[in-house]
Amino acid sequence: MAEATIEAGSDEAFLATPFVQQMIKMLRAQDMHGTWDNKTDLDLLDPFILNAEKRREIPIIGDPDPEVLWRLELFYNAIAVCIERETGNIVTPMMKMSHEGFGRMVLIAGRLIVVNKQLRDVHRFGFASLAKLSEQGNKFVNEAVEMVRKYPDVVNYGG
Repeated sequence: MAEATIEAGSDEAFLATPFVQQMIKMLRAQDMHGTWDNKTDLDLLDPFILNAEKRREIPIIGDPDPEVLWRLELFYNAIAVCIERETGNIVTPMMKMSHEGFGRMVLIAGRLIVVNKQLRDVHRFGFASLAKLSEQGNKFVNEAVEMVRKYPDVVNYGG
């Protein structure tokens, strides 16, 4: 029996990363009526992918719509869950956003801010490819996990 191998730079390889798998789980959990049952994982992630052509169609200045804000929150919530799974510490996302699409997202573990991202032009939130989505999510997760392990006393402060 021949075993299928996944090429390192292929979409299948990026779909198999823990961060992207968590995003897919969270997206599927949002589908309470089974509307997306027949969608592939790539189809579910498609709204997060803004190649150059799609990005050109979005105006330079604009207000974020609720769907874009939902995707933004889902992206950072997936990061938070991955950090929790890796460290065993609860991670809380907090977002402050103006109606114009400028703001900040922080992920907090205990008293430690493990992710601090200034946001701008949120109406254009997305990634050039699945590889970039996976890379950015994994980067946030890895840096946050490293920080939690470096400062456990701050994370586990009980006062």
